[in-house]
This record gives sequence, C-alpha cells and structure tokens, in this order.
Amino acid sequence: MAMRNIIKIDESKCDGCGLCVPSCAEGAIRIVDGKARLVSETFCDGLGACLGDCPQGAITLEERDAAEFDAVAVAAHTGHSVEDVMASVHANAVRGGAAPAVPAACPMPPSRFHPAASSFLRHGHEAGHSHGGGCPGSSARTIQRAAAPTTVPAAAVAEPSRLTNWPVQIALLPIRAPYFAGAHLLLAADCVPLAYAGFHRDFVAGRVALIGCPKLDDGEVYVKKLAAIFRDNDIQSVRVAFMEVPCCARLVRIAHRALTESGKDIPLELVRISIGGEIIPTDGF
Repeated sequence: MAMRNIIKIDESKCDGCGLCVPSCAEGAIRIVDGKARLVSETFCDGLGACLGDCPQGAITLEERDAAEFDAVAVAAHTGHSVEDVMASVHANAVRGGAAPAVPAACPMPPSRFHPAASSFLRHGHEAGHSHGGGCPGSSARTIQRAAAPTTVPAAAVAEPSRLTNWPVQIALLPIRAPYFAGAHLLLAADCVPLAYAGFHRDFVAGRVALIGCPKLDDGEVYVKKLAAIFRDNDIQSVRVAFMEVPCCARLVRIAHRALTESGKDIPLELVRISIGGEIIPTDGF
C-alpha cells in the first residue's frame, strides 16, 4: 500500500452509461449493477484518462492509501504485453502533462510499478522496443500466418464487393442521403477491413458503411456528424466494428455520445477485432 492518486467514483452521480469503460486501457472500470465501479486498485494507474469521458462528472482523482499499480496484473487482465501496458500508461501521462515523450525519462517513481514495469521504464527505450510514440496501438509487431495458396483454381470466383453507398468516410458523408432511409449502419474503424478477412461478407452486407480513424481524425467532428445522421434519418441499428487496441475504443465512445446527442434510441452492437483478425469478446464495453 502507498499514498498515490487513484480514481474515485461517485455512485450518486453515475448513471451507468459506460462511456468511462473503454477509455480505461487498463480495464480498471466495469459496469456492475448499473454503476461504474473500480475493479481493482492495482489496475488503476491514477492518471485519469477516464475523467473526461464521464458526462455526469462522477469520476475524480483522489490521493489516498491504495494498492500499487501492477502492470503485470494489468497485462494478464487485458491480454496485452507488459510493454504495451506501460506504453499506454506513459501515453496517458504525456497527455496529462505529467511526463516527457521518452518512456525512459518518465518521472513517475519506479516504486509505483511492478519490477518488470519499472525495468521497462528504465530500459525499454534503450533496448530498441518500438512503441510508436507511446501508444500500444502503434507498437510494431509481426503477425505469423500459414502460407496462402500459390495457385487459384480456374473455377474460383472473386468475392464480390458488398458496398452499396458512397462516400464511406465519415467526414465526407452527407447528413441526408437516400440510402439512410431505414438503414442498418456499419460504423467501422479503418483498420478493421485489413485485419478481418471476411469484412465485406460479414459486416458490409446489408448495411450502409461508415469508416474512419478514431485516433487520427477529429472525434468531435465525428460526434456531430453522426448525431445529425442519427437524428435526421430513420436509422434502424448501428454496428460498431473496432480494433482491440486501446485508442480504437474511442470509436465506441464516439458512437455512444452521438446517440445521446441525437436523442434517438437506436440499437447499438459492438464487434471488437483482434490484430490477428479474430472477433473477440466486448466484455465491459
């Protein structure tokens, strides 16, 4: 136990909207019995990445005696590597103005972290790890796959495109278009079509496709555009397809905010894709 910053959730203000859940890359927050709750003190880095995503202002930081942050436990909890966990922690610190852009120079006391995490902070940069500026979603990795067939049978037919609308980029979409009438929407992060082989067959078919990057594009523009589309059209459902990396979960928050601003009650389905191209559970989103 040690005196440190840790989140505090005011249950009297929390309405259980869940917007804070995907903003916590360490998986420290879950919705339990309709309220956001801290799963474990050891999962909370105390940097407050979740604070700005609570529309009710129910989450604050307080300094108190708490169990130390444990990057190894977080890695086991989230399925990410310790290096990715610490890269995410450092990225949060940089955004909050609490750390410089070089992980090795992070001023947070190493005693706050598990020894393996402290070792990463001290030596990870020099060891040649590539972390894309601190974001685990930008970490370089090689995906091992079985060799693809070198020949294609003569009778084989190419998989047809299932796209029925244009444009597809969120920023370019008109707010009102004929194809929005009674539509089922697909809101997809732009990495999903590359990671998931059956994207057209399983996701695009029967839906109006909207695509964008929640990390690099302006999220506020997305919220306003999507809220207007939801509000001004007879949208039947929205499926959000996003990657497993923490930054991509921002697309879920964008969709929730847009629905709230539109005032519409539209069914929302979440599909999370692993970097390896598999559909994985969306527990906690």
